[in-house]
Amino acid sequence: MTHLLDNIVWHSLVSSHARFAVGQGGARRFAPGFSPIIGFENPLAPDWAALTEFCQTGESFYTAGWSDSVPAGWNLEMASTMFQLVWRGEVSLDALVGDDAICLGPEHAESALELARLTHPGPFGVRTLELGQYFGYFEGKQLIAMAGERLHAAPFREISGVCTHPTQQGKGWARRLMTRLIRLQVSRGEIPFLHVMRENHLARGLYARMGFAEHRESVVRVISKLA
Repeated sequence: MTHLLDNIVWHSLVSSHARFAVGQGGARRFAPGFSPIIGFENPLAPDWAALTEFCQTGESFYTAGWSDSVPAGWNLEMASTMFQLVWRGEVSLDALVGDDAICLGPEHAESALELARLTHPGPFGVRTLELGQYFGYFEGKQLIAMAGERLHAAPFREISGVCTHPTQQGKGWARRLMTRLIRLQVSRGEIPFLHVMRENHLARGLYARMGFAEHRESVVRVISKLA
């Protein structure tokens, strides 16, 4: 039986995040301004025709779960694999860790986008903060670390956008932010999960120590629409 997490992008885009999605038939994408991600109802037979009119020339998208040849009209920019990890609740969470973080809102969108462009935590847009609750730490007016929520199909909610400014790494910011998010999600009765690229060994080690276990490894690609 297919697990909900095996096609979580599609399930998120047609349920909790349907108001932020565009598309038709068996294909959806987050609307422009949000994280550039595509989901297909059947990743083994992607419905490209249903998506074409909703994408602009030169737009790049992340898409996972299919490895067939790239269709005409699209260009393959990157291909790799990523792990999907689920929190198993085996690590106790300190009650106050992360409570001093700032709740990020629309007024922080440009700062969040700047940090994401610097650190490359994954697909991120100027409106990504609207997809869930985001928290961050500032040094003066500079956002130095953030983490938040993206994909959501009950009971699973993704922790995403975890990143730290290069000058601030190794100080425990990511762990503090993730602890607060896990505690928040568990209080809602949700199951935290996340994605991490295969080559990101440091992050995978941190997530394992925090109680995340591998659910699956899948192909991930970045594609762009040609003229």
